[in-house]
Amino acid sequence: MSDTAYAVAAVGVAAAVTWGLRALPFAALAPLRASDTVRYLSGRMPAGVMIILVVYCLHDIPLTQARATAPFAALAVTVGLHLWRRNALLSILGGTAVHVALASTVLARQAVHRK
Repeated sequence: MSDTAYAVAAVGVAAAVTWGLRALPFAALAPLRASDTVRYLSGRMPAGVMIILVVYCLHDIPLTQARATAPFAALAVTVGLHLWRRNALLSILGGTAVHVALASTVLARQAVHRK
């Protein structure tokens, strides 16, 4: 087999595999749309994923140190904004702004005190 034919065959196989992998989820999802289990999970999974992310991000933060203030205050602001306005973008931006503001001031104060 010549180098050109080999390269064309390799590109063809790669294209077929890529197309198949992208089409497979849609083919597998069609019969699952009517499933009660999938409907239940689609309603519960977003909250479950967020809880797992929060626990993962906060599990090793020492509560006795000042640097724990920023993430927990940001979490409180995020939850409060979401309960008040029910707007994910506003909640994320508000929590991020609080975290950045507190983290930069708390870390700056700690750096000054260490000198």
